Amino acid sequence: MEENKEVNKENTSKQIKPGSFIKEFLSGSMVSEKIILKNLGYISLITFLAAVYIGNRFHAEKITREETKLQREVKDLRAEALSTSAALMYISKQSEVFSMVREKGLNLEELKTPPFKLLVNNK
Repeated sequence: MEENKEVNKENTSKQIKPGSFIKEFLSGSMVSEKIILKNLGYISLITFLAAVYIGNRFHAEKITREETKLQREVKDLRAEALSTSAALMYISKQSEVFSMVREKGLNLEELKTPPFKLLVNNK
């Protein structure tokens, strides 16, 4: 008989009473015991995925910032290379070379005759 009473008590406690749902929800026992404990694995998975998503977002923003920085650096270096190339072409003109040699006092003179090839016959 005692077994029947215990089984009846378990059956009545498992059955949802009309006012018990609101009472359990407001007291917090429903949230803590039924919802959270039963779905603890899903909650852990969702928390882990959210952390991975946030970390991925920060990593993507970091890569984007680095890419922008490198593009700016490439643009600056390209402009510097063009200006250096233009300056070198200006300095390497024959008239500029002659005036620089005269300023430095190297005692070099321009050729009055054009250069010529030396031909060697191998016999």
